[in-house]
Amino acid sequence: MTRAMRAAVLCAAIAAGAIAARAGTPGDCQALRKHGRRAEAHACYETLTHERDSYLRAEGFWGLGMYDDANKEFRSAVAQSPKNAAYRVRWGRLLHERFNNADAESLFKEALSIDPKNAEACLGLAVVSADGFDSAAPQWTAKALELDPKLVEAHELMANLALEDSNTSQAVEQADQALKISPEALDAMAIHASVEILADRSPDAWFEKIRQVNASYGEGYAIVARHLVLNRRYEEGVAYYRKAIAADPELWAARSELGINLMRLGQEEEPRRQLELCYNNGYRDEATVNSLRLLDSYKNFVTFKDETTTLRLQEKEADLLYPYFEDVLKRSIATYEKKYKMKLPGPVQVEVYPDHEDFAVRTMGLPGLGALGVTFGEVVAMDSPSARKPGDFNWASTLWHEMSHVFILTATNHRVPRWFTEGLAVHEETQASPEWGDRMTPEIVVAVRDKKLLPVAELDRGFVRPEYPAQVVVSYFQAGRICDYIQNRWGNDKLLDMVHSFAQLKTTPEAIRENLGMTPEEFDREFQTWLDKDVGKTAASFDEWRTKLKELAVLARNKQYDDVLAKGNEVRRMYPDYVYDANAYEFLAEAYLAKGNKQDAAAVLTDYEKIGGERPETLKELAALEEQLGEPKEAAATLDRINYIYPVNDEELHRQLGDLWFSEKNYGGAIREYGAVVALHPLDKASAEFHLAQAYFAAGRRDKAQESVLAALEAAPDYRPAQKLLLQLQYPNTRQ
Repeated sequence: MTRAMRAAVLCAAIAAGAIAARAGTPGDCQALRKHGRRAEAHACYETLTHERDSYLRAEGFWGLGMYDDANKEFRSAVAQSPKNAAYRVRWGRLLHERFNNADAESLFKEALSIDPKNAEACLGLAVVSADGFDSAAPQWTAKALELDPKLVEAHELMANLALEDSNTSQAVEQADQALKISPEALDAMAIHASVEILADRSPDAWFEKIRQVNASYGEGYAIVARHLVLNRRYEEGVAYYRKAIAADPELWAARSELGINLMRLGQEEEPRRQLELCYNNGYRDEATVNSLRLLDSYKNFVTFKDETTTLRLQEKEADLLYPYFEDVLKRSIATYEKKYKMKLPGPVQVEVYPDHEDFAVRTMGLPGLGALGVTFGEVVAMDSPSARKPGDFNWASTLWHEMSHVFILTATNHRVPRWFTEGLAVHEETQASPEWGDRMTPEIVVAVRDKKLLPVAELDRGFVRPEYPAQVVVSYFQAGRICDYIQNRWGNDKLLDMVHSFAQLKTTPEAIRENLGMTPEEFDREFQTWLDKDVGKTAASFDEWRTKLKELAVLARNKQYDDVLAKGNEVRRMYPDYVYDANAYEFLAEAYLAKGNKQDAAAVLTDYEKIGGERPETLKELAALEEQLGEPKEAAATLDRINYIYPVNDEELHRQLGDLWFSEKNYGGAIREYGAVVALHPLDKASAEFHLAQAYFAAGRRDKAQESVLAALEAAPDYRPAQKLLLQLQYPNTRQ
């Protein structure tokens, strides 16, 4: 080795020693990482792993991504220093980072029991709450800042929470507070960049500030991406997640989100590659693992495609459900094209999941979504009817709702406020059919009674971070009724005008002033007056109604039918929307039938049907009464309504409806219903195929009739009715 080489080695050793000496604490290591000095940060953390102190070793292993070792060392550190709140806080942050919020929360609370003024522990609880869009997140963050006003990360989190709530001014204020304390507050800069992008302004100046601190800080792009996704701007969100992993290829959280959001846009191959890369590198959070499982399950789905739609159904129920879903999907597109005066730029993809947990994977990490369906641009994911108990939801109404989103998100380039797109979709459900759409539940009645409705300018908050358990449901109701009110007072064109205003990036207050000619405050007052006229009496008498319904239930259980008939109609009038368990409609119908009064029983169940009652067994009872009363068309219409609620696993329903429609010469409807019987693989396959063949024959579709009659004879070669029909098909001029 030459003298120059020895000198160089000595200088390098001295420099490395100097770095190690300077970076002797976890804070020093974190500072190196924050500035993008990865090799030096790695060396710093490596040094910590050789310290005698368990806590320092824990921080070292954590920094190196050796999470199991870090966890063991934190456990040892806490055991050695049980009164050290800071150790518990840091351990909790590790567990949060590794997808264990339950234990993390426990550690933060233990830390607060040791040190009630520990701001970092409050921040930890805020971080955990923020993951689930819990209303406690801002409260814990505020507590942390009360204890330590200079806690930069708490200001950054508060800015992030405010932006989630669409409170741009507070987001900017908190981000500025963080930057005032630390000019290198990278997440605060990313919040500023997010604000600019959401307003369709250039974020370049803020990204340049981030690069000056750390050119490889991918988290900044990921923060922007997340806010774009929360605002349903999925394609832009994907673009920023790509920027995040370009800056830091090992930013696994961003890579996982990239894969998940590509799935939301209807892709499969690249999402699998991205998610498998995360999984193989130890990033195995619930969303990553479950999304990979969901991708694996796609082999069990059947896809139906045409020029305007792609429909994905689970193979076991595809033959049964396809005719119903295709019909509603096509009708919704035709309706919205005319109503919204636009066409979609490409085909719509609808995915229907018989396992609710598979559907839940598609919505993971998104706030304020209905539990039945979700729209990602031109991709819709929803529960199958079989994913729920019979009567739990109306799948056709749900699909109609989601298709409204597809059009409105497209029309506004995804710039529409959440309250308006949800409210318009709820409104459209009942426009399509008065029986569709959710009724006013008791939770909603209580919220109206207790004056818990939000001002229209703040209504988005009710979807994102609810402050009480039913607030999301209440917000759907309120938003829907607002759209009802606008149409009722100003006409349907005003709703479309508001769509155009939002497409022009107008805020809710601006759209209301521009289109309705009043301030948001005036609108709130006048809407509340209108709503009170409609539901005010129900809300005011809710407690009395509840008491009387309980009394009515006791009378019905004791078969005191005269008393049920005497009191039931009053209970029904007090709260006509109540069609849920133990409702007055069904009590009254039971009493009328016990008295032999089929006419009044049918009348009260017809009211139940029209107000939105959806229990299949009750609707079947109504259909049976209608048949007995000589009303076959009404009976068929009632049974058909069940198809939009729960068409699966009900051979009797489809056979009975097929017979009714056949007798009414509705051969198209009969073909669909007899086809549903065949799709259910009945024990009597020959009879099912024969009835389908008869319907095809009556409709003049002789080729399809022959296919079905041959299938009947294959199942039962000696089946005489099928033999006769086959002869008629093959020798039409032969007398039978």
